[in-house]
Amino acid sequence: MQAQGGPGMWWPVTWRLVPEGQFDAASNMALDQAIQERVAEGADPVIRFYRWEPAAVSIGYFQSLEREVDIEACESADIDYVRRRTGGGAVYHDPAGELTYSVIAPEENYSADIEASYREICERVLDGFDRLGIDADFAPINDIEYDGRKLSGNAQTRRNGVLLQHGTLLYDLDPDEMFTALSVDEAKLSDKAIEAARNRVATVSSVSDASMADLRSAMIEAFTAGRNYRVDDYHAAELDRAERLAEEKYRTDAWNRDG
Repeated sequence: MQAQGGPGMWWPVTWRLVPEGQFDAASNMALDQAIQERVAEGADPVIRFYRWEPAAVSIGYFQSLEREVDIEACESADIDYVRRRTGGGAVYHDPAGELTYSVIAPEENYSADIEASYREICERVLDGFDRLGIDADFAPINDIEYDGRKLSGNAQTRRNGVLLQHGTLLYDLDPDEMFTALSVDEAKLSDKAIEAARNRVATVSSVSDASMADLRSAMIEAFTAGRNYRVDDYHAAELDRAERLAEEKYRTDAWNRDG
């Protein structure tokens, strides 16, 4: 991938790789926005991997918190909830069972066609799974499946010329905990329904012997293959901006409940 640096001047894009981090739900979404703003100002594109602490539910931009999330149960169990700026459905994020990635880059780095851009980024995810011996497939428009079961869900938004795509990499899943957080009817809480939910989802731990560390390493290798990159940490300006965004936006009822 090439970037123009002035009349007649070209040089390869250098990506920032932030290989780890563990934050609460509001901070994770605030960091995505803070980095997206910096990239819009000309900063290098970013690939970051992170986890969630405590457990959380994120809902899509167009969803209703009250319809999707059992707010009382979440607050009793110390489970965060947050609205994403990306679309899609409600997602339960387990601290020990999920690795999440974000790709934040100028739109010009990817296809203008939404499905094509999902495919381009998800090809990196597929490569990561392949490095673990997991033969997964892209399932348009934005899922990755193993043997017909969902292994990774992905969501995207484009703001101010910058694409943000983040996605779940499921290492393990406890349907009981997931149903505690989500707003579902009693019929879905039966043992049979929970088993059915388990069968609709594949996890890395259920289809391979890979550890969470193995998953992270494989995905880092896949996302950086053939790219100029440098390993980096979060910058002070990003953390400061994210802290303000978390307090003023992502932890507020005005954002999470009203959208």
